[in-house]
Amino acid sequence: MTISAEDRSKLVSLARAAVAAQVTGQGRPDAPAAEGILAEMRGCFVTLTNAGRLRGCIGTFQPDQPLGKMIVEMGMSAAGHDPRFFGNPITPDELDELRIEVSVLSPLAKTDDPLSLEIGTHGIYIVGGGRSGCFLPEVATDQGWDAREFLDHCCMGKAGMSAGAWRQSDTTVYLFTSDKFNS
Repeated sequence: MTISAEDRSKLVSLARAAVAAQVTGQGRPDAPAAEGILAEMRGCFVTLTNAGRLRGCIGTFQPDQPLGKMIVEMGMSAAGHDPRFFGNPITPDELDELRIEVSVLSPLAKTDDPLSLEIGTHGIYIVGGGRSGCFLPEVATDQGWDAREFLDHCCMGKAGMSAGAWRQSDTTVYLFTSDKFNS
């Protein structure tokens, strides 16, 4: 999935406008005309960092609107609704310092062999026992994890399951890829 430089710029600018609107209390920005990639029904994440520290990250695998509108939703959610930062919200003074990263996802693909995932290429989404958790592809490489560690950490740290829960018959593991770009 190749996204043009022009479309990447549009998506990051749209995410930045959504983040600014959320932080400053302005109205929701309008998504540009839904054409090309902006019209596709694609999962996406918006990740916010400041000086290398995570400040918000929200996304979806199940888009209910075209990508342009989903980027607005996820940008606003990352800036104001990530529960990890309720006690330390992004401030208007911080806006110029934020690095905004957009990840456009491939469709989820169920795997019967989770250890076949390719570190640095595949992200994971694990569902079981009424719980779920995901990691974008770069998490494994950033942490230096192998496939087993990647799966175990997602189960424990994101889904609230036990390590190894990904091996259980009532747990489903999905793989996906991501086209990631930033400002």
